[in-house]
Amino acid sequence: MLKKLFPGLEWMLTYQKHDLRGDLSAGLIVAIMLIPQGMAYAMLAGLPPVIGLYASTIPLLVYALFGSSRQLAVGPVAMVSLLVLTGVQGLAEPGSSEYISLVLLLALMVGVIQLSLGLLRLGFITDFISHAVISGFTSAAAIVIGFSQLKHLLGIQLPSSENVFELLFEAGRQLSSINSYTLFIGLTSILILVLMKKYVPKLPAPLVVVVYSTAVVYLFDLHEKGVSIIGEVPDGLPSLSLPSWSFEAVSALMPVAITIAIIGFVESFAMAKVIATKEKYKVDANRELVGLGLANVSASTFSGYPVTGGFSRSAVNYGAGAKTGLAAIITAILIVLTLLFFTSWFYYMPNAVLAAIIMVAVYGLIDVGEAKHLFKVKKIDGFTLLITFAATLTLGIEMGIFIGIVFSLIVFIWRSANPHMAELGYVEEMDAYRNTARFNNAKTVDHLSILRIDSPLYFANIQRVESRIQQAFLKSEEIDTLILDFQGVNDIDAVAIDHLEELMNTYQELNKNIYLCDVKGPVRDTLKQAGWYETFKGKIEFKDLEHVIAYLKSV
Repeated sequence: MLKKLFPGLEWMLTYQKHDLRGDLSAGLIVAIMLIPQGMAYAMLAGLPPVIGLYASTIPLLVYALFGSSRQLAVGPVAMVSLLVLTGVQGLAEPGSSEYISLVLLLALMVGVIQLSLGLLRLGFITDFISHAVISGFTSAAAIVIGFSQLKHLLGIQLPSSENVFELLFEAGRQLSSINSYTLFIGLTSILILVLMKKYVPKLPAPLVVVVYSTAVVYLFDLHEKGVSIIGEVPDGLPSLSLPSWSFEAVSALMPVAITIAIIGFVESFAMAKVIATKEKYKVDANRELVGLGLANVSASTFSGYPVTGGFSRSAVNYGAGAKTGLAAIITAILIVLTLLFFTSWFYYMPNAVLAAIIMVAVYGLIDVGEAKHLFKVKKIDGFTLLITFAATLTLGIEMGIFIGIVFSLIVFIWRSANPHMAELGYVEEMDAYRNTARFNNAKTVDHLSILRIDSPLYFANIQRVESRIQQAFLKSEEIDTLILDFQGVNDIDAVAIDHLEELMNTYQELNKNIYLCDVKGPVRDTLKQAGWYETFKGKIEFKDLEHVIAYLKSV
């Protein structure tokens, strides 16, 4: 019972000593990576950098106890940080006390939404967000995130806008105002990050550029020459408190809270499943929602902001040898020690290096290969990705994901409302009945038509099925018998049953017969409830197509 409430107890109670080395190594490496990243992502979210460190402590401990993944690295991520900025900046000035208060409330709302979905076992609803939508949204958001850091990279003032074209235009207008020292630090940091990732991936590149840039600023007094620095970072741990709230604030934040809750979970669960498959254990969607929900609630109560499992950090955590949630606990402890004793070391850290870390991190989220793959395999999925990408890039983050989801659902409804149906004929070489549109040598019988339906039947598509049945009879005056092959029909609703019943009765009065074969168990149960086995006895009991054709030949 306790293991169901606290999935983390499973690895805690069965911990193996030989896993300790990998957990220690992974915990240290992720902490080194997360400290600069957490501060950078907090800055991206319009928050003081220290809040990124707060969000990297207690939430990690909570997830280690309640989450079902053993290697997922939870904490601040770029995507969620941008969503936070997008959703809250219209209500308060980024960085202000009111803004911070709203972000803490937002974290609480995200946590409550995820926790509720998990407890109600509604994790399946995220399956309705197609991969094409997520891919298009992620790629566009990565570009938006990258361009949002231009002001820190160039050392100029730019508007807080999600429109990359507006940012580029404004940056072009202010080329003469660029701070050359800031630009030099930013570009060299990007160069170091890229080269280290390629040639020495095992070394903590973010830590290297932080040390390098901080030393350069300190040694050459660049903060006195216009280079923006982090400045004073409060030391000590955040105090426990509950965010203030009002109905107006909750209403205003609800759209972005739902977006973060779902997008954060989808991103996190995708990575958790990949690692769990490799390690041969299972992760549960509902448990993950509970774990992430409680992590976000704890982030809210300890001055953090919304967190989720990150792709890059989880990959690093797993690659560094993490075997259990102890790696995350070690990471959290190291960040706590940093908050207690080492915050003064960040005073001269330039904002440009944090911008460089963000830009390099999100570059990997731009997935051109996936777009090419989807267009090659299924064009409509490619267009779903493209529409989501374009909407996010031009209309903004929230509107982009909304348009993508709506479009993908319209595609889903259109597909289900237009079921695939095939006229079948006998292929002698195969001794089987096949689609006449695909097999030119498929032979049909003059008085008989065979129609295979490859979809569940329900109120939205039954009229198209009716129309196809009518076309089959109208194809030739000689056709007096129609066989409906139901092998592809795994469900049927009451409306579809009523329509089919009326149609079968109508043709029966015209001395034309409709037979059903290969009716699956769930559909058969529904037809029994509707009384079909009495009304249409002798017409719907056939095991398969061969049996009904043999019967017709015998009568």
